Amino acid sequence: MSFVMTRKDFISFFILFFLLLFTACGSKKQQKVVLPADFKGPKELSRLYKVRLTPEDNIYLYNEGAKWLGVPHRTGGLTKRGVDCSGFVSIIYREIYGKELARSAADMLKYNCKKIGRSKLREGDLVFFRTTKGKKNMPTHVGIYLKNGRFIHVSSSKGVIVSSLSEPYYERTWLTGGRVK
Repeated sequence: MSFVMTRKDFISFFILFFLLLFTACGSKKQQKVVLPADFKGPKELSRLYKVRLTPEDNIYLYNEGAKWLGVPHRTGGLTKRGVDCSGFVSIIYREIYGKELARSAADMLKYNCKKIGRSKLREGDLVFFRTTKGKKNMPTHVGIYLKNGRFIHVSSSKGVIVSSLSEPYYERTWLTGGRVK
């Protein structure tokens, strides 16, 4: 038995095919992305962070960090009136990645991260430093790696800032990188 499609059958099939195709696509409601009023665009964020942002970068991480730039340091602080380094990192991680991190730099490294070398750092990794005397491998400061050797953190004298890993102070106090599990 062979099937021969007439011109009328072909036209009917063609019309039916396109009706199904377009109604199937048209039935999906497109979600409109609503950005917060304080959302900064890539150009402004690139200027703030002094790095060129690309579509591969997590613009939400950069935008959330930008909201905190200039917030003063306050030991134990968790608000925009004052925040410490581990508090800042834990807030950003909860907001951007939906992950709860330990409250101290040492506990973040111990419980939440896999150690990684400086050359393996990727956006969102944590960077740990030993900025005070104490146990040799115990971090006392933490920040979030961005890209091109830059990281966002809370300086005790300048508040939330972006710094470079190549600054002599951070080269001298560098301990390890950490990839959050």
